[in-house]
Amino acid sequence: MSGVGFKGKLYRDDAVVLQVQKLGESDRIITLFTRRHGRVRAVAKGVRRTMSKFGARLEPFGHVDVQLLEGRSLDVVSQVEGIELYGRRFLDDYPRYTVASAIAETAIRLTPVEEEPSLRLFHLTLGAMRALALGEHGSSLILDAYLLRAMGVSGLALALRECAVCGTPGPHRGFSLAAGGVVCPDCRPPGASHPAPATIELMAALAESNWLIADASEPNHRREASGLVAAHLQWHLERALRSLPLVDRDDTARGRKDST
Repeated sequence: MSGVGFKGKLYRDDAVVLQVQKLGESDRIITLFTRRHGRVRAVAKGVRRTMSKFGARLEPFGHVDVQLLEGRSLDVVSQVEGIELYGRRFLDDYPRYTVASAIAETAIRLTPVEEEPSLRLFHLTLGAMRALALGEHGSSLILDAYLLRAMGVSGLALALRECAVCGTPGPHRGFSLAAGGVVCPDCRPPGASHPAPATIELMAALAESNWLIADASEPNHRREASGLVAAHLQWHLERALRSLPLVDRDDTARGRKDST
């Protein structure tokens, strides 16, 4: 927050609200993923009061247009307008809400440096929240698609079409977290797993946004893919996501439209 003698500048951006935390009796700290300024933490003063002008616009998972005052340690929210408050559409939908929480936590973990722009990851995060709000795909599929593509943007892409070690075109049956994806028989290390071919194809489809294949996938292949994707993410982050165990992986909705 601004200190004595410090005059910060105003700036404006659009952002996805990733996290909201209480501060004192009436304020909140808002973690925003902005289009041009990367991840920003800012104080929203008085938003927990009943008469707050913009408290409802700063709920998690919404897309907002926000004006911020630069501060010494935390910026300050001075204006905010809702563009699409996606979180309102699935506030009471446990599978979608927990998936959104996992997406938001992943975005925070993949942007370790504040105010460092990551436009591709911003677009992925915004697109995932929009997809959850529309409800056109199973929420678990949306999460795994986001995790695969977000890791790709961050330089942690899984090799799914060719051997992760030698690059020999697949399909390959072996899968190794340490190697970084599928492995051919010559490169397969001890302890490599052998997922079903349909599981590997599903993961590739999610990474490539091929929803025709993804939506037609079977529940057992979705569960196996989810386990591999989560293991790959946590292997590289070196610390488990707190929100991931809460995700309802039984949501296998196909083509569901949200009428709200």
